[in-house]
Amino acid sequence: MSFSPTFTAPKLPSDLNYALVHEWLTPQATGGSELVVQEILDCIDADLYALIDFESTNPDSYLYHRKIGTTFLQNLPGVKGGVQKYLPLMPIAIEQLDLRHYDVILSSAHAVAKGILTTPQQLHLCYCHTPMRYAWDLTFDYLHQSRLGHGIPGIFTRYLLHQLRQWDVLSANRVDHFIANSHFTASRIWRCYRRQADVIYPPVDIDRFTCNAQKEDFYLTVCRLVGYKQVALIVEAFNQNGRNLVVIGMGAEFQKLQQIAKPNVKILGSQPNAVVQDYLSRARAFVYAACEDFGIVLVEAQACGTPVIAYGVGGAAETVLDIRSHPKNGTGILFTAQTTAAILTAISTFETYHQQFRAEQIRAHAEGFATSVFRSQYLSLVDRYYHKWKSGTQPKYGEV
Repeated sequence: MSFSPTFTAPKLPSDLNYALVHEWLTPQATGGSELVVQEILDCIDADLYALIDFESTNPDSYLYHRKIGTTFLQNLPGVKGGVQKYLPLMPIAIEQLDLRHYDVILSSAHAVAKGILTTPQQLHLCYCHTPMRYAWDLTFDYLHQSRLGHGIPGIFTRYLLHQLRQWDVLSANRVDHFIANSHFTASRIWRCYRRQADVIYPPVDIDRFTCNAQKEDFYLTVCRLVGYKQVALIVEAFNQNGRNLVVIGMGAEFQKLQQIAKPNVKILGSQPNAVVQDYLSRARAFVYAACEDFGIVLVEAQACGTPVIAYGVGGAAETVLDIRSHPKNGTGILFTAQTTAAILTAISTFETYHQQFRAEQIRAHAEGFATSVFRSQYLSLVDRYYHKWKSGTQPKYGEV
């Protein structure tokens, strides 16, 4: 799939009041959803709201000294270390934000931000990174891995997740239009909420990365070291084939990975952005085994001209072009199972094809996900739905 970054976005009406609602703003939360928030604020003059905010007091944040509206969760004990411990209170908290004086509500949601209360005189557009994973896709993972998923506490946890699913579906009805960060996410929105969603891929700062055709003899993976990322499978594959692997990231599985890694596998932990970018540009290939809704790091690797070996489900199937299907402009190899054997086969296949990859072509593909593309598509969609809403011609609920 190729994209054209060349089209001009409209200027939105300047006499409207915009509010942007996100889940939480903390120094620890710096993923793809936060990049979307930053890009929206760069192109739309909107007031910002969140469940909690510790970025407006962070001198290293672009939100430093910005006025941000928050909820009662802001003042609860230990919230700075992770608001997720107050998951049962999140739906109530988000509903306490009074946004009645805004014309257009923009939400950036992966949990509860879409659940704000609006009036018939307001337009609500939700950029959905994922339906609430706690309540849907990761329910049984959470129950099996958490001490709260077993015994008597497990009964209450299951009831809580049941209630969250009900609230999540109910609050989806408060959104006028959904925007998904991938076709994979759009299908999950339909499965959970029975709502159609437009697709706009999230912004990737392509200009931060330099295309490098000179690759070195090591493979690389970069991610949080948690269970669903399946890094242990990657490490085990390289333990078996003896090729060099570098792992960058921190998380609950850091010590486990250090213990099982053989000398050809280096676990570096968390690294500064400059170091990550350097490794991305020099790696022979980037390896990834998680199922992601989009997966920004896969595009960042391609921005460096680095081929990607990835589990071909979710966002990877939309951002990586398997060279076996795209011999002229392939950007990687996709494998179909989250197993060590599948990863080993994919690496072997990559070695067979690796002379056919062209760094410049891989970089050109990544440029289709640049911030300018996101900005143009997002502003155009907001403009289109605003004018439909204003004229009274927007589709009624359930229409496509």
